[in-house]
Amino acid sequence: MTAILLDTNALLHLVADPERLNEQAYSVLADQRNDLYVSAASAWEVSIKTRIGRFDGEPLLSAWGDVLAEMNAADLPIDPSDAAMAGRLNWAHKDPFDRMIVAQAARRGLTIATSDRQVIGGALTSVLDTRTRR
Repeated sequence: MTAILLDTNALLHLVADPERLNEQAYSVLADQRNDLYVSAASAWEVSIKTRIGRFDGEPLLSAWGDVLAEMNAADLPIDPSDAAMAGRLNWAHKDPFDRMIVAQAARRGLTIATSDRQVIGGALTSVLDTRTRR
């Protein structure tokens, strides 16, 4: 059993476009023996990117709890220690959402599911690389 924190891209791909995940990553994420977590940072990121027109996340936001329940994923709230660690990471990556996800995973010993090269290179815990192999 593995405890996995989905980054926002992995979440969006799993929900709306699972073909974008490689077969091995999809198999791990679909395995009910693994515990999946979704950070509050992902809801925040989807909300902001929806508001500024980067994509239409409204269907996901409107059904957030139901979508996570269908995936058998748990919400992961942000606490002050997560915020302090995210801000202090000695890492050039400036995306606050990715910094938060890395901090949350590190503090809890979670594997990060991601396709983000910077997260893969800078994660402080194990990573499940979701990039498709071509």
